[in-house]
Amino acid sequence: MAAFSGKIWRRLTNYRHLNEHIVTSLLAILIGILGGYGAVLFRHLIRGVQFLFYQNTSDFLQFAAEVPFYLKIAMPALAGAVVGPMIHFWAREAKGHGVPEVMEAVALKGGVIRARVAFAEILASAISIGGGGSIGREGPIAMIGSSVGSTVGQVLKVSQDRQRTFVGCGAAAGIAATFNAPIGGVLFALEILLGDFGVSTFSPIVLASVTATIISRYYFGDFPAFVVPHYEVVSYYEYPLYFALGILAALVAILFVTVIYKSEDIFDEIPIPEYIKPIVGGAMVGCMLIVFPQVFGVGYGTIDLSLTNKLTTTMLFVLIFVKIAATSITVGGGMSGGVFAPSLMIGALTGGWFGQLIHSFFPDLTATGGAYALVAMGAVVAAATHAPITAILILFELTSQYQIILPLMISCITAALLAGILKKGNIYNIKLLRRGIELHMGRERSILRALRVQDVILTHPHAVPENMHLVDIIETFKRTNASYLQVIDEDNKLAGIISFRDVRAVLQEESLGHLIIARDVATRNVITVSPVDTLEEVLKKMGIKGISQLPVVKADDPKKVIGILEENAIIATYNREVIARELGGSAGR
Repeated sequence: MAAFSGKIWRRLTNYRHLNEHIVTSLLAILIGILGGYGAVLFRHLIRGVQFLFYQNTSDFLQFAAEVPFYLKIAMPALAGAVVGPMIHFWAREAKGHGVPEVMEAVALKGGVIRARVAFAEILASAISIGGGGSIGREGPIAMIGSSVGSTVGQVLKVSQDRQRTFVGCGAAAGIAATFNAPIGGVLFALEILLGDFGVSTFSPIVLASVTATIISRYYFGDFPAFVVPHYEVVSYYEYPLYFALGILAALVAILFVTVIYKSEDIFDEIPIPEYIKPIVGGAMVGCMLIVFPQVFGVGYGTIDLSLTNKLTTTMLFVLIFVKIAATSITVGGGMSGGVFAPSLMIGALTGGWFGQLIHSFFPDLTATGGAYALVAMGAVVAAATHAPITAILILFELTSQYQIILPLMISCITAALLAGILKKGNIYNIKLLRRGIELHMGRERSILRALRVQDVILTHPHAVPENMHLVDIIETFKRTNASYLQVIDEDNKLAGIISFRDVRAVLQEESLGHLIIARDVATRNVITVSPVDTLEEVLKKMGIKGISQLPVVKADDPKKVIGILEENAIIATYNREVIARELGGSAGR
């Protein structure tokens, strides 16, 4: 079956009317369709589970007073009793918020995610959320979409790079369908999951995201996920306040991230079977629901109340900490669900409290608390995920109001920068850091640090003398099909480097062909690497300059070029090392 699937992929990409880019785009649309319908199914399933538990599918705040206090405790505990064994014995990847598992699969498993994970994630998360767990649905949907994309790639036996792209397509489709935010879905996949903004990756993910959004809008309408008030900046004096709001959002996000992982540690130390712990966590959250029904489920109803100024300043402040505790207990106890939506809610509560407090002192110079709640939603997400671009664009898409952009940029960038300084790792990759996995641009740092330039196959450098005329340089580019030419001096030492972009400006000047020589157009300050440099150091240098290859020079002679190191060769070496470690681990087990 696997061989047959591989033949299908090769025949599709070799067919004379198609090429790999077209086939990949069509498959991205397919993944978008599957991911979009997965999101639709998941949302209906949550409503169905909530009806089974509470005989009501409305927002919990609308009927919380009618639910007896003992059921508010019993139902989340019952949800934990179902979810615990399901995750423990069927699919452990479905435990917690899911996104770190996707990141690990992309970095270390070539994008391979078990097919059963999607089904386990749908059921476990729907039961956790519908039963009363204080978690979100975006993490599970990202996992569901990623699993769909991975399965498509596995069936067709595509390359690892294409497999990673398909996982990103699925994640983007899920996020886009959840928030009705196609751009936000794309940025979530690129900035958080893959760490890759290449064109070959970007295009398929956009197609998948747009396709899923169309499906979501067909079933749920073209409406934002929240009740968004009209936004305006009342005065220019507010801009410094949004800077202060960014600082506050960073501190709250750091508290949230710290508490959620501390909760996991505490539950890990409880000497009871793993599958029993979700019952304990569910019962604890149920006790909170008796006093604070606002922390039930994804919390969109509470976000709406914060945005429309329908909560008191005191209640907003108290709910910040109650929501942090409820989500931390839910996740730490072992239930399944996301942390993106809780971050949005915590941000709305934080901004609402800050805005109402400031507005009470300066009513003529500031907007109401709802405006600050809207901006703080993005700021807390930016600080928690270290992904300010994703946060800015998702919030902008949710509001469709251009006036929010400047305050949103100020608060989100401030929050992300401060959180990055004060806290190593974000809410997703800290889970991997605790396992000894440190990612850089979607790849594991320890592997990149262990590999050196000398471990990679180098290509032969294309060199030209520094006195070569422009016409001969152009002919060399045509003949060698090289991206860069090394310029060497009379001592055969590196004197510079020429890219085709360097000579493009003078191509139309025929009279200069025999006047300009290589030394005149070469970049003299060349970044080089030596055989003993690690691949992590090399990728950093490439990222800074935005280039895909670097000259390799002798360690004891920085002007003597011995080869060219290309990014593709680095990736191939990395992938081989990942496979070797996986095989070694499997043999050890």
